[in-house]
Amino acid sequence: MSETILNHRKPAPVENAEESVTRGESVTREDLLRARDRLKILKARAAKRWGRLLWLLAGPGVLVMLGENDGPSMVSYATTGATYGVGFFVPFILLTFVMAYVVQEMTVRLGAATHRGHAELIFQRLGPFWGYFAMADLVFGNVLTLVTEFIAIQAGGLYFGLASWLSVAIGAAVVIGSLGLRRYVTWERALMGLAVFNLLFIPAALLAHPNGAALTHALRHWGPLPGGFNTAFLTLVLANVGATVTPWMIFFQQSAVVDKGLTRADLAQGRMDTAIGAGLAALAAIATVVAAAPLFTAHVDVSQFASGANFATALRPLIGTTGATLFALGIIEAGLVAAMTISASSSYSLAETMSARHSLNLDFAQGRLFYGAAIISTLVAAGVVLIPGAPLLAMTLTVNVIATMLMAPALLLLLLLVNDREIMRDLANGWWANAAGGTIIVAISLVGALYGVITVFPALLGS
Repeated sequence: MSETILNHRKPAPVENAEESVTRGESVTREDLLRARDRLKILKARAAKRWGRLLWLLAGPGVLVMLGENDGPSMVSYATTGATYGVGFFVPFILLTFVMAYVVQEMTVRLGAATHRGHAELIFQRLGPFWGYFAMADLVFGNVLTLVTEFIAIQAGGLYFGLASWLSVAIGAAVVIGSLGLRRYVTWERALMGLAVFNLLFIPAALLAHPNGAALTHALRHWGPLPGGFNTAFLTLVLANVGATVTPWMIFFQQSAVVDKGLTRADLAQGRMDTAIGAGLAALAAIATVVAAAPLFTAHVDVSQFASGANFATALRPLIGTTGATLFALGIIEAGLVAAMTISASSSYSLAETMSARHSLNLDFAQGRLFYGAAIISTLVAAGVVLIPGAPLLAMTLTVNVIATMLMAPALLLLLLLVNDREIMRDLANGWWANAAGGTIIVAISLVGALYGVITVFPALLGS
């Protein structure tokens, strides 16, 4: 039964397009492009060129991690540094990226074992109710998050004196234009090249002249925590979790693994790709906290900031023009890369739900629904940002809080799928993966519940 369910729409990646011809199957452009990519991988593996093999197979993990270092995430990290310095949150952010790796490693296994996207599997294995529930969860989170990516692009543009409409229009054009590549590997490599600029926050942090002793103390002792435990602290805890693990990441990476054609033989490289992405993203996230920490030392009240542009402007006298410029460029990059990956996540999932073809290897005529969803969502999000008087910074921070609240049900569905031995077989979760995943679900649920309680009853914390 499971073979019928899993094979009724799209074949597993073929190693050679000629094999499909021999079997009497029609070969599409999508099949041919993926087969060519697989041939390169097979040659690299046969020649034991492990570095080239990793390079060929890397991409989904790096993109999902650096893509989640998006506009609202970097603003959350900057707010954290400006509010609490480099104390409690530096080791906490490292912990959240460990959580992100645990979650995303499961999606790599799921994609490699089934050759199916996440939305498709939920509908097939868990039924329509949970399928539509997961899609509602994803769409709600993605629409809100995509809006905040254009807020980040707008904010970065404002720092450089660009009119809001112009920076937003340029951002939308870049996101939509990337779809014109019509080749998954080319799209992936272009995004990876752009994602490297997320590391601009590292030299910005160095220009802030960080206190090495304070960083070391924070990593060893998880402190200090100025202001104590209050609503503001818990809001930033949620925002930082939401800056690292969100539902769209699960849907995107699994679909990207399938579109790239990864198989069971590629799992080692898939895991390394995800680990490298998590490491790079963690470095950039911590660097953002460190770069914004001078605002904490200078007692700057960031609660009145309207957008990420205010952070760069406020930092200029503290870390110099070069540091502030790097910070602003990093905000723009964060918004652009995330807008591309999040819109792709929505497109993959919608097309899977509608039983339509879904690949970045498709021509526009073949992938009208797939490409159309990305284009429409991008234009709508860009338009929302230009609404006069919108509370941009509040919206940016709130999105990460909402993302955290939506994560528990998404993780539960993921755990159910990776424990489905009928489709996963020997790649199903072991006890340690279930323990780690279950702990993450419980922790996120508890923090979310606590946030709800103190929001309704703020007097409990005296805030």
